[in-house]
Amino acid sequence: MHKPVMLDEVLHYLQPRDGEVYVDATFGAGGYTKAFLEAANCKVISIDQDPNAIPLADAIKADFAERFEFVEGNFGDIARLIKEPVDAIIFDIGVSSMQLDEAIRGFSFKRTGPLDMRMSQEGLSAADFLNKADEKQIADVIFKYGEERKSRAVAAEIVKSRPLATTADLANAVHRAIGNTTGKAGKTDSATKTFQGVRIFINSELENLQKGLKSALEILKKGGRLIVVSFHSLEDRIVKLFLQEKSGALQTINRHMIQTTTYAMPEVNLLSKGAVKPSEQETAENPRARSAKLRAAIKQEVCHE
Repeated sequence: MHKPVMLDEVLHYLQPRDGEVYVDATFGAGGYTKAFLEAANCKVISIDQDPNAIPLADAIKADFAERFEFVEGNFGDIARLIKEPVDAIIFDIGVSSMQLDEAIRGFSFKRTGPLDMRMSQEGLSAADFLNKADEKQIADVIFKYGEERKSRAVAAEIVKSRPLATTADLANAVHRAIGNTTGKAGKTDSATKTFQGVRIFINSELENLQKGLKSALEILKKGGRLIVVSFHSLEDRIVKLFLQEKSGALQTINRHMIQTTTYAMPEVNLLSKGAVKPSEQETAENPRARSAKLRAAIKQEVCHE
């Protein structure tokens, strides 16, 4: 089992204690869950929408029995999925290493596979969207969720290249539209932003993050900890603004945020000044950790107007 990103920092802010109940809202390969169960005589409830996570959860269940519970579902529905108040909730946002490494899942241009990208393996696939949507819709998705400035050129080439069936088909279309930066020193592949944008759209990732953060405060006990690890600017911006607003440090609502009620008193205290980044040693050992940012807060009394 791989070591999840920023595990040491997550454990620092979690401070595992005997008898407490934690929610690992993004189980993935189970790295955080296993570390929590080993760190204290606690209970962990883990959530994941990916059916491939179930065998991994079964293996942990065999070792930790009644201290571990797995719930299949999306973390955006956390308030419905979790039936008890909890002491901490941990979100590790985005695609997991396990999903990226499996070519058949279609998340990565580094491995040729079907153009899928569905975390739940249900609903609209990336191929369905890219082969049926009009050029403007595709450009808007790539621009909004991938922050690709050349989204119009990419969308035009995608439409011209249809039908697309594999990750290689999509990557090649992007390369034809805006060039191929693969292997160039200091450059990420030019298809990165397009793949990111399509994946986020297909899985409604930002919308579910907004819902999940809001719902997390509903099931956290007073003094409960909220810890979020994100991997790109759109995710981190949502987390940052949410925590700033709930701590009383932000008075305006950003367009990326769900409209929320104003509270007379702060709902959370921030546990870190700004985002915490991984250590130089971790980024050297695991390049995927380079873009990670951690934000943490503790729940206070809630006073509604």
